[in-house]
Amino acid sequence: MAISAKDVMALRKRSGLGMMECKQALTETTGDIDKAMDLLRERGLAKMDSRADRAASEGLIAIAISPDRTKGAIVEVNSETDFTAKNDAFKAMADSIAKDAMTQGGGDVKKSDAMQKIIDEVRLTTKENVQFARGKSFGGANSRVGSYLHFTGQIGVVVEADVSGGGEASEELMADLCMHIAAATPSPLSVAEDGVPADVLEKERQIAAAQAAQQNKPPQIAEKIVEGKVRKFYEEYVLLNQPFIKDDKKRIKDLLPKGVTIKQFVRYQLGDGAAG
Repeated sequence: MAISAKDVMALRKRSGLGMMECKQALTETTGDIDKAMDLLRERGLAKMDSRADRAASEGLIAIAISPDRTKGAIVEVNSETDFTAKNDAFKAMADSIAKDAMTQGGGDVKKSDAMQKIIDEVRLTTKENVQFARGKSFGGANSRVGSYLHFTGQIGVVVEADVSGGGEASEELMADLCMHIAAATPSPLSVAEDGVPADVLEKERQIAAAQAAQQNKPPQIAEKIVEGKVRKFYEEYVLLNQPFIKDDKKRIKDLLPKGVTIKQFVRYQLGDGAAG
């Protein structure tokens, strides 16, 4: 039977649980809110002090990479307090979710039943609102995946390289790329120039044009100023064009061996992320 959003919200308010758990309970009890509430209590999930309404602004980034480096995943799991995020059980949960995410294939990670189960276990132990925030998985036959995770667990980077051209993406190279993305200021927006979002580029053009107009430059000079500003923007925000943080005489594109290209990257910072 179809479960209405109104009933889901009503059960969520009573139980303090998330929408997914409430909808599942209602489905199992054919839409009976009282029976669904009893079911959740039997499972030890409700009532959790309305924790689903409490802010989950702390947490951890976790990363999993396959032994052959052809697959990987990065996830963010949130908690209410930093104390809980530093708990060994929370760390183990985040690592387990990352390993599960790695099996999903490339793309955005979908929270599985197995993920929800271990999240619920930590919820019961910590009495906090613990939530899966986001995740992405990478990899394939012609891929090499590298990663960097800051010791705080609040910044993580995964890079996927394409080696179908016959090149070798060594662990050292991949580690350098990941550390660069983690530390670079500004953070790269995309791998290459054609990956910069059109709206972002148009905004930069408009700003540059306004600056030229304020200087009363002739149209042909103004256009050159705009193009110069755009080139500078590409140098600063496109990964391949950025000066390497360990040797600013080299660009990131200079580090890549023949036959190796950067397919994509993700940089997660707790509560905020950038992907290219």
